[in-house]
Order: sequence, then structure tokens, then C-alpha cells
Amino acid sequence: MRTVLVSLTLVLFATAAFAADAAKELDGAADAIRNMTASHQIPSSVLASARCVAIIPNLPNAGIIVAGKHGGGVVSCRTTRASWSAPAFITITGGSVGLQAGIEHQDLVLLMNKQGEQELSAGHWELGSEAVAAGASTPGTGGVESNDWKTPVLVYSLSSGAYASAAIAGSKISVDDQTMRDVYGPNATLQSVLNGARPPGSAQAFLTALKEVAGK
Repeated sequence: MRTVLVSLTLVLFATAAFAADAAKELDGAADAIRNMTASHQIPSSVLASARCVAIIPNLPNAGIIVAGKHGGGVVSCRTTRASWSAPAFITITGGSVGLQAGIEHQDLVLLMNKQGEQELSAGHWELGSEAVAAGASTPGTGGVESNDWKTPVLVYSLSSGAYASAAIAGSKISVDDQTMRDVYGPNATLQSVLNGARPPGSAQAFLTALKEVAGK
């Protein structure tokens, strides 16, 4: 009985820890999207036409990467109910993801158009040449300033309130299965969450921020 109680206690502590991490990522994502829109990093016309938004807050310096995990974040997509889906949890690893010298951390925002949303649904998570690093003023990038931008994924980054180019070639975005199970249950998948899962209470601030800056 004592062993069972100890095991149960450890499970509860682990679950609470993962829940705290999820809440931290959601709050960080809300702050990141608000900061980037307030500083006009992301053109409002582009954000308004994005089908999915992935945010990886506080991407750590390459020198403090743990177990190959560069950072964790969330992704949400527009739904048929003229709203935003519950956030799915993701990680970004590999490739040349990292920060410029002297920068401790930065936030990444990935915007996907209809093609990007389809690739997301199909499990296309390798970021290559189709992912364009964009800034507040970036002419000649396939219509970045308009609502008909062509590239599947646009990437914006913010460090200490200033634009910083994101090096993402060869990076991979994966589902954070552990956090997904802890937040949504053992059978949670990317599609089940994006297609109608009930958002946790800790996602309220994030979804509110997303609606404020990107519309419904």
C-alpha cells in the first residue's frame, strides 16, 4: 500500500509539473503574439489571413539546449465556427535553429496559409526553403505584405524588442506528445485537438490574445 501511495504521489507531482509547463508556454505565447503585433513586426493583413499560427516563446540560446529540444510552444488554427481551435503543443528541434551571438532568447511566430495548414495536417513538419523568414518590412518575398502571400510558412522572430532573423533551415516541428496527453488525455492527437477539443482553462489568455490580434 505504501508503494502504491508513493507511486501515486509521484504521478500527481509529474502531472502538476507538466500542467505548469503547459500554462507557462501558453502565457508566453500570448505575450509573444501581443508584443509582435504591438511593435508592427507582423503586418495586420498577413495575420488576418493566416490559417494557423504557431508560437514558440522564449527560444533558448543554442548553448543551453537540453536533449536536443530547442523550445516548446503551441499551434492553433481557424475553425469552421469562425474562431480559433484549442492549442496543440509542439516542440522545435534540429537544423540550424538557434540565436545570434549575444542574444539569450527570442520568440518565434510561424504563420501558415491554406497550403501551410494542409501540410501541417499531413504531418509536413520539416522547415526548409518554403519557410520564409519575414520582418516588418520585407519586400520581394512573394506577397508578404498582402493578404494573398504565396509561401506556405512565414516566420517572424523578436528578441529584446528588435527584429532578429530566424535561422530555421532544416528544423523540425513535432507534436509534444507528453504535454498533449497531460492536458487533453491519453488519446489526444494533433488533429483531435485542432478539430474540436475543448481548450483547457489555462489557454483562455492565449486564445483571447489570438482573437484580439488576428480576428475570428
